[in-house]
Amino acid sequence: MTAILRSPRRTKGVAALLFVAALATAGPAFGFPDGATGPSFVPCPLERIGSQLVRCDNLSGAGVEAPSWIPEQP
Repeated sequence: MTAILRSPRRTKGVAALLFVAALATAGPAFGFPDGATGPSFVPCPLERIGSQLVRCDNLSGAGVEAPSWIPEQP
């Protein structure tokens, strides 16, 4: 009979232990390449030079031809 009475208490104890363990675990991690400080939020629109995609004066299209509807960089 005592084992039956201890069951709800044990269940609450295990639930509390699992809750504390869940709070103590690591949250989400964000990784960046070595030397990088994180994402840059410089407002650079996607443009094209001839048939190449460009963003912030960097080639962005991996050699793929840019569609004609993307504005050309002046």
